[in-house]
Amino acid sequence: MRTATLGPAERTAALARMAEKELDILVVGGGVVGAGTALDAATRGLSTGIVEARDWASGTSSRSSKLIHGGLRYLEMLDFALVREALKERGLLTQRLAPHLVKPVPFLYPLQHRGWERIYAGSGVALYDVMAISSGHGRGLPHHRHLSRRHALRIAPSLKKDALVGALQYYDAQVDDARYVATLVKTAAAYGALAANRARVVGFLREGERVVGARVRDVEGGREYEVHAKQVVNATGVWTDDTQALIGERGQFHVRASKGIHLVVPRDRIHSTSGLILRTEKSVLFVIPWGRHWIVGTTDTDWDLDKAHPAASSADIDYLLEHVNSVLAVPLTRDDVEGVYAGLRPLLAGESEATSKLSREHTVAHPVPGLVVVAGGKYTTYRVMAKDAVDEAVHGLDHRVADCVTEEVPLAGAEGYHALWNARAHIAARSGLHVVRIEHLLNRYGALTEELLQLVAADASLGEPLAAADDYLRAEIVYAASHEGARHLDDVLTRRTRISIETFDRGTRSAREAAELMAPVLGWDKDQIEKEVEHYEKRVEAERESQRQPDDLTADAARLGAPDIVPL
Repeated sequence: MRTATLGPAERTAALARMAEKELDILVVGGGVVGAGTALDAATRGLSTGIVEARDWASGTSSRSSKLIHGGLRYLEMLDFALVREALKERGLLTQRLAPHLVKPVPFLYPLQHRGWERIYAGSGVALYDVMAISSGHGRGLPHHRHLSRRHALRIAPSLKKDALVGALQYYDAQVDDARYVATLVKTAAAYGALAANRARVVGFLREGERVVGARVRDVEGGREYEVHAKQVVNATGVWTDDTQALIGERGQFHVRASKGIHLVVPRDRIHSTSGLILRTEKSVLFVIPWGRHWIVGTTDTDWDLDKAHPAASSADIDYLLEHVNSVLAVPLTRDDVEGVYAGLRPLLAGESEATSKLSREHTVAHPVPGLVVVAGGKYTTYRVMAKDAVDEAVHGLDHRVADCVTEEVPLAGAEGYHALWNARAHIAARSGLHVVRIEHLLNRYGALTEELLQLVAADASLGEPLAAADDYLRAEIVYAASHEGARHLDDVLTRRTRISIETFDRGTRSAREAAELMAPVLGWDKDQIEKEVEHYEKRVEAERESQRQPDDLTADAARLGAPDIVPL
């Protein structure tokens, strides 16, 4: 397949073209469900546009646990249909759709009771494996195994000896969630979708009751566009109710936000070759391997404050540390925490007050003619949600539309990935980069790695790592701005890379170098570079301040101390 470039010129052209001719489908929202919906529509041959008010994946879709999983917890809740559906999607993603981005990861479940717990938990994990295989896409991951305490402690020496009597080990998968969404958008654009981030819907176009498009404001330039579409899909996640309010409709369901926070700590703070899953009084806690780091999470609490910047409080951080330390021989402290991030899950509101009991299933509705709403769900099943949304939208089109084909459409970079992985030593020799660097690029860009190597061939300095974040090459910063739609420093340090959570300085020491690399691509002068760096530093300080506050209300107030938009 040909690849698409999401650079500044392409963004400007996409907005102009959206306003020129009526689209079949306009998708509002650039998270994983919106991006998936755009790809689904475009690959059915529909003229498609997608707009996002901020950056791709800037909301929930960059702040998840970064797992692609069936959800053992949902199995315990007897939600077999959701688990089966998610396990099928996990298999598709690891084997066919995005093997360069979605990777198997092992988890250790410590058993604390002799006899009955091994039978109970073992039966659940065995059923998990059987359901994966029965989905037709479960053979890519190893099966679970039972471990003695001695064997478990060899795998995870950091565990307290008295924290377990034995263990189970099973496999799920993980993904860089924000990178995945950016790749989805690139793939949709390659199939003809028009994509523009920093483009906010400020109102809907109406003909009587019918929605016939949207008024879209270019947040960067200030210009407003009228984009006409036969069907508009609202895929705005936790902002679903706010978007519905633009047409004076609350809709047929209500979306509540549940906050989940995660900590990032260096890999050497926990000695283990496997991730961990621990039971808590409310839910489960994951300790997830993440390159040279661990991600520890998550919490599950109601949130009704600022949706754009959910804040982690000191109490949230203490909760995670307390629970993970209950099984660690050497406890983690605040000083071990490199990064903290908070995200909001869009949950379909039910009668239960506990957000961990609210539905992770999704719903599609057609509240008024011309407008489809999709909400709820979980990251793993985004493709099914997208299919259901487009299926609903095509009912309002006046011509026959092909069925969904995304089960057979690999994402950009997937085709040829395995062959390139096998040839990584040759690629390293040809490019002059170390083979470890090539592996890093292949696991982030797949077959698109060649586009980054072309940048390095043209300017050898781009093959050097960032001075204060040496996991990433300078070429990746340039590529994010020229090919992946990054418009601001925050986009690059927080989402195209994960420097903001993987370094103790939260990316501030890399800010100036990254801004200077982005400047030629985006046309920034010295004043704009200064504004970008200053804005990023203020954001980091506001987040740090929020994490010192005792509760949600004070944490939210502290986080709002930083401006939302970089001045131009």
